[in-house]
Formats: sequence, C-alpha cells, structure tokens
Amino acid sequence: MARGKWSQPGVPHKGWVLLDFEDLGGVYETCQMCESMSIRYVHHMEHPSYSEVLGVGQVCASKMEEDYRAAAARERIAKNVAKRRSNWMSTEWKESKNGNHYINRQDFNIVLFRRSGLWAYRIARRDTGKEESFGSGLATEQEAKIEAFEQFIALLG
Repeated sequence: MARGKWSQPGVPHKGWVLLDFEDLGGVYETCQMCESMSIRYVHHMEHPSYSEVLGVGQVCASKMEEDYRAAAARERIAKNVAKRRSNWMSTEWKESKNGNHYINRQDFNIVLFRRSGLWAYRIARRDTGKEESFGSGLATEQEAKIEAFEQFIALLG
C-alpha cells in the first residue's frame, strides 16, 4: 500500500537525483516521501518536474533514483564515519611535555592546545612534520576535537 507522496498524483516516483546527503546525528525526522519512516540519514532528492527538494530515507531514495546500491552505500559510509567519530571522541588523548593533548592516527599527529583562552588544533604528517590542517578560535576542547576529526577525515580522502 502506497503512503505519503507515493500515493499523491503529480509526484514522480522515478527519475530523482541526489542533491545532498546528511547525517542528523542523534536527531530523527520523518521521510518526506513515504511520510511514515523516522530517518537519521537524509537523502535530499530533486526531480526536474517537481518543485520541492525532498528529504527521504534510504528505502525511498533507492526507489526514487532507481539505484538500490547507491543509497545503501551512502548510509554505510555515513554510519562508518559516525562510528569513527564516536571512537575519536572517546579516545584517551595523551599529554605532551608542553601540556597539550595529542593523538597519532595513521600518518598524522593531531594536537589540541589553547591559544589566548580559546582552543585550537594542528594536524601534521608524522614523517615530515608538515602541517596539513590548522583550526583555532574554538570555544571548547570538544569543539576542537570534532573539527580536528572532520579535517582528519577530509585529509584521508
């Protein structure tokens, strides 16, 4: 039985294209296509003959774009990143002789430190010491850890 927009005339069922993908974290919203599933991972879909962009779940996205593997792959990657972020945040950071917190991951050294009362981070290659990423002006150590994680993931490609 069709639900939500699946049963509304004028709403295309196929030919949709992914516009963006988003992990809502611990928040859930309702799929805008079936209007029944609670979703954490939102596939923002657009269609040339429909005026709205719809935020939908994996099942609806796979039907709308007619690619069952693509939607599943997006969610698998997002779940992997979410798990890595959780592990990152619970990691026991070491303390350097300068009193800064640091961890070594793969070929990188990630350091958190305070500068003028705010938090900053530096990501450098361990073999060369070349700085790859730097962020500053963060209010809390947790914000610095999160931003450092995002930059670290981006460096990994």
